[in-house]
Amino acid sequence: MGKDTGFMEYTREMPQRRPVTERINDWFEIYLDFAEDKIRTQGARCMDCGVPFCHTGCPVSNIIPDWNDLIYRNRWREAIRVLHSTNNFPEFTGRICPAPCEASCVLGINEPPVTIKQIEKTIVERAFQEGWIRPEPPQLRTGKRVAVIGSGPAGLAAGQQLCRAGHWVTVFEKSDRIGGLLRYGIPNFKMEKHLVDRRLEQMMAEGVEFRPNSHVGHNVPTEDLRKDFDAILLAGGAEQPRDLGVPGRELKGIHYAMEFLPQQNKVCEGDTVPNQILANGKRVVIIGGGDTGADCLGTVHRQKPISVHQFELLPMPPKERSQSTPWPLWPMQLRIEGAHEEGGVREWSVATAGFTGDENSNVKQLHGLSVGPPSKFEPIPGTEFAMDVDLVLLAMGFLGPVRGGMIEQLGVTLDPRGNVATNQDYMSSVPGVFVAGDMRRGQSLVVWAISEGRKAARGVDQYLMGETKLP
Repeated sequence: MGKDTGFMEYTREMPQRRPVTERINDWFEIYLDFAEDKIRTQGARCMDCGVPFCHTGCPVSNIIPDWNDLIYRNRWREAIRVLHSTNNFPEFTGRICPAPCEASCVLGINEPPVTIKQIEKTIVERAFQEGWIRPEPPQLRTGKRVAVIGSGPAGLAAGQQLCRAGHWVTVFEKSDRIGGLLRYGIPNFKMEKHLVDRRLEQMMAEGVEFRPNSHVGHNVPTEDLRKDFDAILLAGGAEQPRDLGVPGRELKGIHYAMEFLPQQNKVCEGDTVPNQILANGKRVVIIGGGDTGADCLGTVHRQKPISVHQFELLPMPPKERSQSTPWPLWPMQLRIEGAHEEGGVREWSVATAGFTGDENSNVKQLHGLSVGPPSKFEPIPGTEFAMDVDLVLLAMGFLGPVRGGMIEQLGVTLDPRGNVATNQDYMSSVPGVFVAGDMRRGQSLVVWAISEGRKAARGVDQYLMGETKLP
């Protein structure tokens, strides 16, 4: 806990976002710095709640009250040690996690919850600034070799844990740069990529080997990995996008979100992308109202469209916590991201019925209608509409891992949802082949990916050594 009476004396305060007129003209993070004395005051709000439900809300089981208390008492070096004991990459979760811990904060029952996510981010940034975060190579090597497939948060977390356990770890990544979703899925205005590079430098110094441009099951045969490594960990994510099966879907100008977002991230890295999908000077519609849709929205704003609409099939959530999701559950309620502040029209209970195009097969109109009572998706007569559109981005979620290639070649069993099935130790139906992250649990959060990577690493270590000391 922090100060005994802090939760009664101080109110919740968060750093301000940069002005919209400024931030939509660049790709830098949108939040301003937050003074150290203010973050210590926020730590003081952590109350002596007896049972810290924030632990249950956090997928990596962060020891939140302990580091809240430590930063309130100005013991930052101890705070980063406690924070790193459960989370390899708090600079990632401190920026892009939706903070289920805050949703289950006991103070949040009748007051604004503790600013856990901002405190986490501040601790790790202070630790990097002070030079407290350094490579931690193992003192002894086991001689065992582990191949990690995928360099997103699950693969990186598992790779770091296994390397520190003494194994030789090689991370294979199909893209030209390491980072997976962190690199090419999350826009720079939410997380700048030098933060990823900073961790990669630490991991390379610890002994992790990275191999970009290595698409396992394609230009890297799976049989070679089975022969050359003692264990394999699959952490390739849930990359199969949900499609929209309506007339006109085949028209030019209709793209998946993950065709659009990585291209802009590559440009931010200094690359030239031939025939880049751009929103500038176009009438844009984003179909899907979740995090990926918001990422598309912020990216579109920075590319200067004529207009942008975001359509969501579900009804608009309530502005306050729904009674169907009482504390400490993750609340069903309306969330306004930075991208929503920046403009555009956000509409709910809208279904897309089809598209029509011009003589060159370019999309020109979206045909939709409203849906609603008596059921959520019942068409409402008389609400049909058509709107002019030049670019449509599909951000409707993902259906699990891509089935072909590596998964088929390894012969692992899938669960009824199409994800790779595992036992309690994260091992698949094929001995020595483990799975972590979205490839195992389906589309989820970065914080869940880190948690899965750490747990899978423990399973791999147990398999290789007969015992494990990994947390």
